[in-house]
Amino acid sequence: MKKIFLALATVALALPLFTSCIEEIDPQTSSVTEKQASNALSFYASSVDGLTSSLTGQFTYSGSDNHPYDFGYPSFFLQRDVMGMDMVPAGTNNWYSTWYECSVALAPLYARCQVPWTYYYKWIDNCNKVIALYKSSETEDRKAGAGIAYAMRAMFYQDIARMYAAAPYCVNKEAETVPLVLDDSEIQTSNPRATFSAIYAQIIEDLNTAEEYLKGYERENIYTPDTTVVFGLKARAYLEIQDWANAEKYAKKAAENYEVMNEAQYTSRDYGFNTPNDSWMFGVVYHDTDPNIKDNDGDSSWGSIMIMENGFDCGYAANYGGPMFIDRHLYETIPTTDFRRNVFVDFALDALDGESQAEALQAYTSHPVQIQNSASAAQTGVGGMEFKFRPQKDMYDTKYTAWIVSVPLMRVEEMKLIEAEAAGMQNVDRGIQLLTEFGKTRDASYVYGGHQDAYGNASTSQFQNEVWWQRRVELWGEGFATFDIKRLNKGIIRNYADTNHLDGYRWNFENKEQGQNYSNWMNLCIVQTETNYNYACTQNPTPVAPTDNTNPAFVW
Repeated sequence: MKKIFLALATVALALPLFTSCIEEIDPQTSSVTEKQASNALSFYASSVDGLTSSLTGQFTYSGSDNHPYDFGYPSFFLQRDVMGMDMVPAGTNNWYSTWYECSVALAPLYARCQVPWTYYYKWIDNCNKVIALYKSSETEDRKAGAGIAYAMRAMFYQDIARMYAAAPYCVNKEAETVPLVLDDSEIQTSNPRATFSAIYAQIIEDLNTAEEYLKGYERENIYTPDTTVVFGLKARAYLEIQDWANAEKYAKKAAENYEVMNEAQYTSRDYGFNTPNDSWMFGVVYHDTDPNIKDNDGDSSWGSIMIMENGFDCGYAANYGGPMFIDRHLYETIPTTDFRRNVFVDFALDALDGESQAEALQAYTSHPVQIQNSASAAQTGVGGMEFKFRPQKDMYDTKYTAWIVSVPLMRVEEMKLIEAEAAGMQNVDRGIQLLTEFGKTRDASYVYGGHQDAYGNASTSQFQNEVWWQRRVELWGEGFATFDIKRLNKGIIRNYADTNHLDGYRWNFENKEQGQNYSNWMNLCIVQTETNYNYACTQNPTPVAPTDNTNPAFVW
């Protein structure tokens, strides 16, 4: 096993943005042979397949297995979530500490800064190439492939618009985001960052095209987008730009024919968030042939980082001292009658001795002693450990195979919460009704109004705060935390009595300074190679972390 330990990267990687190319079909005669036509169709189909298969398992950032965060789209869930307060990258060897600590490695000259830029623009370039291939021969059999490309491009731009925007949309609709690249050209030397309003106009245009092209398309599985995913992406877009009527409309359309997860599904030890069910609308899957699984003992994979249970000696979460925890305050706001609480270990177990603790851990896992060993490796307690994401069924003891799992990218629960929020922003009583209906699917005793954080009321209403709480609990670990903090112009509270946040990084910011309340580490820097060669591209300020814990007297 090649076990890799943390080291701060101090050397920038000079990687150009657009370096890939495509094989051109260039027949020597004016007529196209049957073989040439077949080859062209085959190449087009493989290019379309690559739009989704490249989301996992490829070491896209570096080509090397030396970076355990280099495992595709789900890695960005964690990069975003640890920037806020709901996820704690605890332990002695956690690869996501850079994003949590607002490290200097997020600055434009450092390797970490290149990770999202390299990934997202590579994915966008792949979409552009498929769209260009379609436009070169707009045949009916290629239409669905182009629809997938437009949908994926919209999803990617929606992510990076929010990740790189100089200020949230709710603060400045004309804030700069990222350069728009809408063709398969190699490099652009004078392409300014699009404003929030401009890039969302393009996102919605792409989604309209995707909806048209995917009409009637029937996918084989949830690993490829169809019109329901397009509706979900539209719901996300309209929520962000506060077009409440359309956000409600498309969230409702997206949710048709899907069912919210019940308690047995949500807390399943066999299938918990590792296998698609009737709530999953879109997802990714890791394969045994993926480099991220077969190389480096699978340690550079989602399972290594997020799956606590395995019976072999690999994995950052399970063995190397790098597990993820839920924020203690958020956990303690979840009622004992809410089944979502049961995928996180009660902090009260930290007061128990070894044998008693192992017995109590059986309520969460069939492998309590291994979990105690994991906590020991991380030099932490067990309280707050997550069991939301489980290993593949019956593969606990099988090296690598335990991590051949699926990861959700969109669930119907998100759509239900978008619908409720959007409805409530038009008519609060209607929103409360929808939110209550959703809350009762998680907690039969749920009553609206019981989850108001002390710092939340300054930027949004009581109703939106209640929706936000549901999103924080329901979607924990699925990549929405930073997006919601920025979208709602929220503060960050890591420092409070009995906090489990790491000493030195217990930062409290209240929402007072026009979108900069969370400091600027959530506005990602653009890699310097881009600003060096794209002269019209401006830069976000280098993030500056507080020097120590802040506001220690804060009381909930």
